[in-house]
Amino acid sequence: MLIPKYVFFVKGIGYHHSKLVSLEQALRSAGIEKFNLVKVTSILPPDCIEITKDEGLKKLLPGQILYAVLSYTSSNKIGQTCAASIGVAKPKNQGDYGYLREHNAFDERAAKSGELAEDLAVEMLATALGIPFDPEANYGEKRENYEINGKIVESKNITESAVVKKEGEWCTILAAAIFIL
Repeated sequence: MLIPKYVFFVKGIGYHHSKLVSLEQALRSAGIEKFNLVKVTSILPPDCIEITKDEGLKKLLPGQILYAVLSYTSSNKIGQTCAASIGVAKPKNQGDYGYLREHNAFDERAAKSGELAEDLAVEMLATALGIPFDPEANYGEKRENYEINGKIVESKNITESAVVKKEGEWCTILAAAIFIL
């Protein structure tokens, strides 16, 4: 079975006149350019241990195939802000699975992008656990609801944002959850 034992989070920014190379620069900035990434969806496995980026990178070899929840976007429009986020929602019961939710946007503040990704991850976990969840409520009301309920122990986001600076230049930003089997 391919069930990850560890997860760590990274983010990065890349600039280049080539869109593809700007992605490579973002991967380098995040520290994950040496690996073959396979994009997966958004389940945080039960008992998956979160470790630091440094701890995670020490466990890996160049060329290794890694499963990742990726959020990234690129733009070459001068002055445009790009944002990429991974929202995280962990259940209180370690035997339950959690959620990771990717979100990317243009012209959105980093804080708003991160809050939205986190909110979506919490909503997915809350509904999976049977917690009443009003998607129309504001972020603070939702957070208060799941904290009072006590079935969700942690939520957070990993967010990167940047602005396209120059004519003829691509900006790529990314945020990722990297799984280690």
